[in-house]
Amino acid sequence: MSSGNRRPLPAGKAPLRLGVPGFAHPLVAPVEWGRLCRAGLPLEWAVLGGASGGPGSRPDPYYAAAAAPLRNVGVRVLGHLDAGYGSRPFGELLSDAQRFLNWYKVDGFALARCPADSGALADVRRVTGALRTLCERAFLVLAHGSHPVPGYAALADQLVTFTGPWNRYRWSRPADWTADHAPGRFCHLVHSVPRDHLREALWIARRQGAGTVYMTDRTDRDGLDPWESMPGYWDEFISNIGPGVSE
Repeated sequence: MSSGNRRPLPAGKAPLRLGVPGFAHPLVAPVEWGRLCRAGLPLEWAVLGGASGGPGSRPDPYYAAAAAPLRNVGVRVLGHLDAGYGSRPFGELLSDAQRFLNWYKVDGFALARCPADSGALADVRRVTGALRTLCERAFLVLAHGSHPVPGYAALADQLVTFTGPWNRYRWSRPADWTADHAPGRFCHLVHSVPRDHLREALWIARRQGAGTVYMTDRTDRDGLDPWESMPGYWDEFISNIGPGVSE
């Protein structure tokens, strides 16, 4: 695919924000959740409930304790809704969303495993419309993990157009239609990024027009969830996307 219509952003100059797809449960990852509350962190949003796949069957005091300080420092807390690539019933998604609002006062939702094809567009439009009815100012992220058809861009505040490992990301290309939108509309989540390729990965994100990123050296080997813990180079990662925040 041609990159001739890419924005001419100089490497290392374009601003980036941080999107956190959700650490392990706050009971087992209190340090990770706590470090997100540091003032000045260029954090756009953090997803709650990703480790369990949703809000749970009853209010979880650990989730509530993780969400409140994030909101206090101006970070959007998003509830994790698993779309199952279109297999989850509409009523179940709305029930999960209502529990996130009631129990944790979330600022919006991340629709994980969101369909990307034109056939599912009407169903996703119905879901996003209902979510905005539940929460008028909801910030909505559609986590496709790949480039969807262009119609999805009108349904949410942000689209996750890449989720996967570094060895695939380094050869990835943006869809041509994304050049018609501001970088703030797109997010890339990349795991298995070696420390010595971190800056290259961030250059690719900027060059492809992503405004929000999460990069980690954690991997999905042996069935591990690469998002459950912070990258080993957290401080270096943050200093390369934001104003030099470090511990």
